[in-house]
Amino acid sequence: MNWTDRIRQVKITLVVVAIIIAVASLAVSHFLIADLSKEERNKMEVWAQALHTLNNANENTDVSLVLSVIKANNSIPVIVVDSTGNVMDYRNVEIDANNNSDSTAFLAHEANRMIRSGRAIKILLPPSGNGGDYQMVCYDESLMLRRLATYPYVQLGIVFIFVVVAIIALLSSKRAEQNKVWVGLSKETAHQLGTPISSLMGWVEILKDSYPEDDVIDEMSNDVKRLEMIAERFSKIGSKPEAKPSDIIMVVDRVVEYIDHRTSSDVSLYFDKPIHPVVVSINTSLFEWVIENLCKNAVDAMEGKGSIFLNIIEEETMVAVEVKDTGKGIRHKNLKNVFKPGFTTKKRGWGLGLSLAKRIVEEYHKGRIYVKESTLGKGTTFRIELKR
Repeated sequence: MNWTDRIRQVKITLVVVAIIIAVASLAVSHFLIADLSKEERNKMEVWAQALHTLNNANENTDVSLVLSVIKANNSIPVIVVDSTGNVMDYRNVEIDANNNSDSTAFLAHEANRMIRSGRAIKILLPPSGNGGDYQMVCYDESLMLRRLATYPYVQLGIVFIFVVVAIIALLSSKRAEQNKVWVGLSKETAHQLGTPISSLMGWVEILKDSYPEDDVIDEMSNDVKRLEMIAERFSKIGSKPEAKPSDIIMVVDRVVEYIDHRTSSDVSLYFDKPIHPVVVSINTSLFEWVIENLCKNAVDAMEGKGSIFLNIIEEETMVAVEVKDTGKGIRHKNLKNVFKPGFTTKKRGWGLGLSLAKRIVEEYHKGRIYVKESTLGKGTTFRIELKR
């Protein structure tokens, strides 16, 4: 099992655990709130009965127990209104004590809200009995009940933050490990290439002295220089490359010339460029590598026969380079994977070219590279965007 699969499994596990915690928290809270609501309803029925007893009391009635029941309610908001809606009494309701008129209207509004929500108990007043006046004991949820209703969502928020932080940490760990692999592989490749390249350079100089008129020696020298440049590119992976203002047209021109000389006549390259220099801050060696990778992938996608169109587009805040081919295109399901290390549709290939291109463009040049469009059987267009 590779690292990507392990990361995917851990992410799925974290999400599943978070969902289980969410469902369990909401279920437990629902049952607790239902039980507490029923308990508060029972308490208010006792409170209303005590108020009814107090209203029916005479000089022979012992009201000490009734008063203790009424005074014992220190948490549940209560508003008592008469049959016409006038506020008779209230407890545990926060109001503005400096404005009596607004306070009365506020209490009446709250009482109506409690009645509409079904939290009201009707008590009859003497002496009219069943047909006489009455009072409504209106009550609201206690502060503790409201806090308990809110708690699951706070808990879910904490769990969500934990899962997000855990996933970010895993992805960062994955990225850091990939970076170490990239850097180690690149440095080792540059180191291993260094010795044979130095030897080849020496042999080329000897051949030049022995056969000064032979044009093949010059071509060999160019290829050795090419190898030296490739080794330099690998050595720059992992370090912060130096970016300098450069004419991107000249950079792309060199790549087009190089690819054109090393592909068959069945591949046509077209470069649409402005007539004036387009200066962008880039590392020319690494950026050439990106364009080469895109062009070589285009040649492979066309199976050695077709056309490649390169285009430089100037905009107000950026410069874009587009590489379009007439190849077989990319399946829609693979578009999100083309820049992942190891992904390739070729029989031979490591799947590192586009991943390196993305690293060079986005991390070293703070730009953006993506598949602009791709149609099966018609071709693919890659777009690179760099800030001016």
